[in-house]
Amino acid sequence: MKKILVILLGPMLLIGLGSCGLFRANTFKYEPVVNEIPTLEIKILMQDSTLNVRALEVDQADTAVFATSNGEVGFIYTSKYLSLDYTNTETLECQIFYDFNYSKDSVPNFRSVAKTKKQFFALAIGSPATMFTAVNDSIWPIVYRENHPKAFYDSMEFWNDDEGIAIGDSTEGCLSVIITRDGGNTWTKLTCDQLPKGIEGEGAFAASDTNIAIVGDKTWVATTAGRIYYSDDKGVTWTTVNTPIVKDKETEGIYSIDFYDEYNGFGIGGDYTKPADSSANKIRTKDGGKTWQLVAQNQSPGYRSCVQYVPNSNAKELVAIGFKGIDYSNDAGNSWTHLSDEDFYTIRFLNDSVAYAAGNKRIAKLSFKK
Repeated sequence: MKKILVILLGPMLLIGLGSCGLFRANTFKYEPVVNEIPTLEIKILMQDSTLNVRALEVDQADTAVFATSNGEVGFIYTSKYLSLDYTNTETLECQIFYDFNYSKDSVPNFRSVAKTKKQFFALAIGSPATMFTAVNDSIWPIVYRENHPKAFYDSMEFWNDDEGIAIGDSTEGCLSVIITRDGGNTWTKLTCDQLPKGIEGEGAFAASDTNIAIVGDKTWVATTAGRIYYSDDKGVTWTTVNTPIVKDKETEGIYSIDFYDEYNGFGIGGDYTKPADSSANKIRTKDGGKTWQLVAQNQSPGYRSCVQYVPNSNAKELVAIGFKGIDYSNDAGNSWTHLSDEDFYTIRFLNDSVAYAAGNKRIAKLSFKK
């Protein structure tokens, strides 16, 4: 069954944030941050008591895609209306849902989405772990299925239109990693001899679809064990690095990771059962992930499910989001300002002043104004 919901949106606020200096590990050049703290405007685009969204992507074609825990997928058109084959049809902003709710026993719980210039992908957690792709408005074939009883996939990203990766919890003693080299038509799972030795119970948190960060050919994957998996050749070879983030309990570890460039990265997490605890839940690297340091210890925010760099901010501005609110940093994560108590699970930036956020019961447009 397919259902369509159209919502007309107001004009976007396109207010550029000021730029600031960049600290790079290879130059040791530092310029102080001069950016002001922004005010935040939140506009609810969709609200429904059954809506639950942890999978959201925004691309430079001004199109956002999302998937829900109730087997729905959809688009947020931020400047023009595009059909699934990406053909311009009219100048409207809207949302469209496709519903996979065949029966109560077969509703996919989507936690990962990805979009290339040619295709849209949605990956469901649990066994069987199932990935769908869009052929057109009504045909969504399965391109990957895994029936392992421990199958549980957490995040998905693409290096380019042909090559992509999805990661999941350990099944046979190592992290689950599947890769496509043909545009997503087929996916191959790496064997344990192609990956670093796993830690018992190691996986990832399917909280915001931000366990993977990609810059060029380089890839970083964050796990529940507080480790970073790193590949500089699009997933052919891998190494691991331990981080100092809190990770002693099953509910602790890295929930989200983002890289601004090949040097500057940030991770956030903590313990969602103790969301106020900020003792060791924020980590930063300035050398491409070779080393990680705790920052803003015992300072808010506590647990957050997603962190993203603000575009065009020279790796200084970050936004962290979770069910306890939205926080902002303009000094690379050393200090934070609480912007809102509004709760969301995940966020993606369209540009340096507009982002989209999704979570429990709603999807929203966030405008940051200085």
